[in-house]
Order: sequence, then structure tokens, then C-alpha cells
Amino acid sequence: MAEHRVVSRSEWIEARETLLGVEKDLTRLRDRVSERRRALPWVRIDKPYMFEGADGPVSMGDLFGEKSQLIVYHFMFGPDWEEGCPSCSFWIDNLEGALPHLPHRDVHLVAVSKAPIGKLLAYRKRMGWSIDWYSAGDSGFNEDFGVTFSPEVLASGDAVYNYRPQGFSGEQAPGLSVFFRDAGGAVYHTYSCYARGLDSLNGAYQLLDLVPKGRDEDGLKWPMEWVRRHDRYE
Repeated sequence: MAEHRVVSRSEWIEARETLLGVEKDLTRLRDRVSERRRALPWVRIDKPYMFEGADGPVSMGDLFGEKSQLIVYHFMFGPDWEEGCPSCSFWIDNLEGALPHLPHRDVHLVAVSKAPIGKLLAYRKRMGWSIDWYSAGDSGFNEDFGVTFSPEVLASGDAVYNYRPQGFSGEQAPGLSVFFRDAGGAVYHTYSCYARGLDSLNGAYQLLDLVPKGRDEDGLKWPMEWVRRHDRYE
């Protein structure tokens, strides 16, 4: 690590107070962004998506359980994969702690992947998670929400990820989508985010952003090269 400037406590307090002003600006901006996110228009989900869960087939409405708000983490796990994506596993490790709390704000958080339910449940057991996990299979859900791409789409270079046409390196991508179910049972899509939009959901990354070395990823082949499934660290 490069030599860093060292100052007196009084100089440090002055610099910290200056940074605090910037942090407060960011907090206020984040609050405004959150307000605009909640104010987005909704799209009604009319397609009869069906999923496979631990207890058999379920509808889109069933994913909500008893809640009116649903968060779906789009977990990268292809049909022919033998284990889940290490980066998505990193995210679920961080989301697991929220599971006991979200239901008390009328929210159900689930994971959805392309792989068969048997593989998903086996991997969940291996990881020691409790999150409800569903297979989207061939329902078209993953494709419609921009996290699964056919070989033909990838070959064309026109895969749309994070709302922009761009070349993509694989058939599966990470993301998160939010839905609302009204009293009549109608389901609406309210929000989705992808790529760096998922950063704020990862508590480990937020902690790394506080330490002197930060995420310390600049010298890696790709930013998350260091991440392992939590049972695979040395």
C-alpha cells in the first residue's frame, strides 16, 4: 500500500468534517433517488409465469406468500451448471441476514434461477441458506427480465442488459426485480436493477468501502476475481 499522508488529530477532524458534508450530500441524494424509484410507473404482469419450488409448481402470485411486496434476486445458475455463480453466492450470503426482518415490512425476498429445482435446493443446502428459491425453467421469466440470453441473441451482439444493447459474455446475468400484488391479486412490476445497481445490497462491499484499501480490486483480471463461495476460501 502506498505511503499515506499522516496528520495531527485536529487536522484529521477538519478533513473528516469536510468529508462529512459530502457524505450528507450523498445521503440526501440517495433519499431523492429512492423517492423517484418508488414513484416509477408500474407494469401489470399478465403473462402466466409458472415456477418450480420445493413443494412443486407455483404461480407468480404464489411467490409473494402472504405479503404484497416481492423482491426477486435473479441468481445466475444455468440449467447445465453444477453449482451456483460465486458472485451471486456472495450476494445471497449478504442478503440472508435480512430475511427475518423483511416480512415485518410486508416484503418477501426470494431467489429465482434457470436451473432445475433439484440443483437449486442441493446448492442451498450446501451453502446453509434459508432463502426461498424457485426454478424459472422454460417459463420465459428470466428472458423477459433480462437475465438469460439465448446463444442466438449473444451471437448477434444485441443482448440487452441493464437497459442497454451490449455484447454479453454468458447466457446468465445477475439482477434484482421488485413486484407488488394488490388486494385483487393483480401483480405489477415496479423496479429492476442490474450490474453495479446491485452494489448497495452487498453489506460486505459497503464495509470494504470504509477501509484504507477499499475493495482492492484494481490489480485483478476482473473486479470480483477474488470472490469465492464461502466454503471454498483457503
